[in-house]
Amino acid sequence: MKLYSNEIVFRGHPDKVCDQISDALLDAFLKQDENSRCGIEVVGGKGKIFITGEVTSQASVDIEEVTKRVLRDIGYDDNYEIINNLGLQSPDIALGTNDLVNGAGDNGMMFGYACKDTKELLPTAMVILQKLSRRYDELIRVDHRFLPDGKAEITGVYDNDKLVAIKTFTICYQNTEEERKETDDIIKNICLDICREYHLTIDQFLINPTGRFAIGGFMGDAGVTGRKIVVDSYQSFTNVGGGAFSGKDPTKVDRSGAYKAREIAKKVVSESADYDWCLVQLSYAIGIERPLAIYIKTNKGDYEVPDYLYEECRPINIINDLNLKKINYEQRAMFGHFTS
Repeated sequence: MKLYSNEIVFRGHPDKVCDQISDALLDAFLKQDENSRCGIEVVGGKGKIFITGEVTSQASVDIEEVTKRVLRDIGYDDNYEIINNLGLQSPDIALGTNDLVNGAGDNGMMFGYACKDTKELLPTAMVILQKLSRRYDELIRVDHRFLPDGKAEITGVYDNDKLVAIKTFTICYQNTEEERKETDDIIKNICLDICREYHLTIDQFLINPTGRFAIGGFMGDAGVTGRKIVVDSYQSFTNVGGGAFSGKDPTKVDRSGAYKAREIAKKVVSESADYDWCLVQLSYAIGIERPLAIYIKTNKGDYEVPDYLYEECRPINIINDLNLKKINYEQRAMFGHFTS
C-alpha cells in the first residue's frame, strides 16, 4: 500500500481564469481567421487584467468584451481594467511555420498518457476531481452561498498502483461564510456521491483547513496563464512536458503535440488486454516538420514505434487529423484538457 496525491483547481481559480481568457481570445481569433498565429498570455490581479503576448491575424477581436464575457461566465463581476499589450508574432518564428514550411512552432517535448483505470482511459482520482470541478461549477449557478474560486486534492491509498480508498479528500471552496455547516455538507455529499460510482470510501475530509475562504479570485490571489501545467495535463500521474497549453494556436506543438500524444497513448493502450497503461513522448525542433523522436512505453516495456507515426506527427497533419483549427479551446481550459 502507498499514499499518492493529485489535485485540480476549479474554474474560478485565478490561474484558471487566465487560462480561459487566453483560450477564449484564441477561439475568437481562429473563428475569424483560422490561420491566426497566437501566443496569448494573461495576468490578473487586484482590479486589473493584463493581456500580452503575440498575435498575427486578419481577425478583428474586441479584447475587452471577450475578457469580460469570460469573467461573467465564470461567475465574477466584470469591473476590471483591461490592459491590452498584444503585439505581432516574431517574423523569425513565422519563417518556420508558414504554409511553405509547416514546421513546429517551438522546440520542446510533450507527453501523452492513457490507462485502463476508467472508461475515460484516465486515472480514477483524476476523473473524480474533474467531475467534482464540473459539479461545483453547476452548484455556484444555483446556490449563491458558493463562490467561484476553489481547488481540491485527493490523497489516495494505492495497492499495486490501483486506487482502493481515499485517505484524505481536501477541498478549499470560496463561499460567503454563512451557514458553513450546511455548505460543507453539500460539498461532502457531492464527493461521496462521485466516489460511490467507483466503490471508494473516504476516510477523512479537510474542508477549508484555514477556517475561512471568503476572499478569492483576483482579489485573493494573482493569476497567470499556464501556471497550472500539471493540473492541465495528468495531475502528477505521469511526466509533464515543457510548455503550457492555453493561448497557443495549434502550430505551437506544446499544445498540438500534447493532444496528439494523448491520442496515440489511447490507441496503444486499447490495442491489447495486456496493456494497463501507455506513456508517449514527442519531441520537436522549431521550424522542422518531422518530430525529432517518438518514444512509447507501456507496462510491458518499450513499444516499437512504426515509421508511419512520424508522418502522422508532423504538425500540419496533427492539426488536420484532430481538427485543431475548429475546436473550442476555452472549453478545454475549464476542467482539464484531457477528459475523455
